[in-house]
Amino acid sequence: MGNAAATRALLRERAMALFLEQGFDETTTAQIAAAAGVSQMTFFRYFPTKESAALDDPYDPLIAGLVAAQDPALPVRERVRRGLLAAWSSLPEPEDNAVRDRIVLVAGHPRLRAGVWENNHRTEELIVEALVQTGAPDLEARVAAGACLGGLTAALFDWAAGPDGHSLGERLRTALALMAPADGGGGARQ
Repeated sequence: MGNAAATRALLRERAMALFLEQGFDETTTAQIAAAAGVSQMTFFRYFPTKESAALDDPYDPLIAGLVAAQDPALPVRERVRRGLLAAWSSLPEPEDNAVRDRIVLVAGHPRLRAGVWENNHRTEELIVEALVQTGAPDLEARVAAGACLGGLTAALFDWAAGPDGHSLGERLRTALALMAPADGGGGARQ
């Protein structure tokens, strides 16, 4: 991990520790920077706001690329679904409670929860652009991306709400399976 990536990861880690220890609203960017041993100016080089440290999502380009790589003959929603499955499959399963803690924090805070929808909108725009560039109609691309991202968000929040023995990956795959074509085949576009 490069120095910049290590600093970003340290800031995110220290921010989450403080958010969980003393509350999101009670934590300042100065406290986060001090806990990471950097200046507040350095914090703002990596994260424009305190919210962005909790909501950081570096996977959008990966997701858009994997959606674009799907067979254009498939129905648009199936392309999104398969692209998201491929994206999740390329990431390691979280091994500790850090991801769950982050999602619980976000789900329980109105401003952070709203930030998830803002992030989803940015992800949706990238997915729509990838689909439209490969021949999908704009509205169909928007509906497919919105439906699949909404399903993933519901699965994330549901998983974080309480351990039930299922991994995050299992929960996300279940949510995406619920969006699979009824015939199971993903045949030609309707």
